[in-house]
Amino acid sequence: MRRLIAAVVIVAAGSTVSAGHWPQWRGPSMTGATDEKNLPVTWTTTENVTWKLALPDFSGSTPIIWDNRIFLTIADGTELYLVCVDRNAGTQTWKAPLGTGNVKVRKQNMSSPSPITDGSRVWATTGTGVLKAFDLAGKELWARDLQKEYGPFGLNWGYASTPLLHKGTLFVEVLHGMKTDDPSYVLAIDASTGKTRWRVERPTDAVSESPDAYTTPALLRYDNKDEIVISGADYVTGHDPATGAELWRAGGLNPSKDRYYRVVASPMVADGLIFVPSRVKPLIAFRPGGRGDVTTSHKVWSTDQGPDVPTPATDGKYLYILNDRGIVWCRDAKSGAEIWGNQRVRPGTYSASPVVADGKVYVISEDGVATVFAAGPEFKVLAENDMGDYTLSSPAVSDGQIFLRTTRYLYCIGTRSRPSPPRAH
Repeated sequence: MRRLIAAVVIVAAGSTVSAGHWPQWRGPSMTGATDEKNLPVTWTTTENVTWKLALPDFSGSTPIIWDNRIFLTIADGTELYLVCVDRNAGTQTWKAPLGTGNVKVRKQNMSSPSPITDGSRVWATTGTGVLKAFDLAGKELWARDLQKEYGPFGLNWGYASTPLLHKGTLFVEVLHGMKTDDPSYVLAIDASTGKTRWRVERPTDAVSESPDAYTTPALLRYDNKDEIVISGADYVTGHDPATGAELWRAGGLNPSKDRYYRVVASPMVADGLIFVPSRVKPLIAFRPGGRGDVTTSHKVWSTDQGPDVPTPATDGKYLYILNDRGIVWCRDAKSGAEIWGNQRVRPGTYSASPVVADGKVYVISEDGVATVFAAGPEFKVLAENDMGDYTLSSPAVSDGQIFLRTTRYLYCIGTRSRPSPPRAH
């Protein structure tokens, strides 16, 4: 992978992350890509399945993996939990409460934010605003309740953002406006103690539903500088991780100033560029290094063939864009030139984000059909694998195995390629 992708492989408190881990929802590089090899291409609900674990309900939350542990946020009735699963046996190791108040809002419930781990601790957020830290044995270390502290969330479809973990700090965004007049904000929390480092408001002139964002912050690293990238409410902004101060801002994400331009797909940093989706039109690539208004000065390329819900994925050379209807584009990440486009995988609705690994791209529809197609300059479908179950969660990849979460099961697909490390006691 190229320089900036390598630079962004950090997630855990300033340490590098092995490709064998999947420590947060977009993987070790935060780009939906990994250098994993020898991954399965074909499977069914019974063939090439190492194990499957029954789950109580659907979720958009992605499985998080570190060595022998898998972490899941789950909803069970009105209750919310963080669950640890033994990766080898496919059995539940422990289950920790995250609070009550789960509700369903169309295709979302309050378990949507994915956990994060650094291999020593794990953090979990809920759509109700609860944020908790645990050790790997399931002991609660601290807890916060953002709605009690800062007021009710005002998003039309419920809160779903996953925090970003970087150098011992959790960066949390709350971008809302449809159901509140309270300002949006970005919050930095000490990952060890749970104490607030800073909280800044994030202003916008977006109106109605357009202030709402379901995105996850991204980390931008260039020229020995770190910046936190926040996307939504008609703008993308860069913030100083030490103070929260806004360093730069770019518009153009809602060119017609539509009142209902909420953003779901998250920003991503790779190959020296910041990729920023909107509500389909446009997806814009910006170069880093600007200050103030960089809408025009740092714009590199844009396309109107962007996604709505799935976040794109990139291996540093190609950018793969999957829209909600199962139409895929491959673009040169640096120039934006179309390599191929308007290619259809199995027709359906797509909410899960694509994953790039082992020279392949993995996508899964809400109907549970996982399509595998070749990465690179020629579009070729390699397999279609029907799980027969409603699916919102993005795939996770670790040590030669694929982890798929459907409504009824968590599946471990394929044979583990790396020997299992000793289990901690």
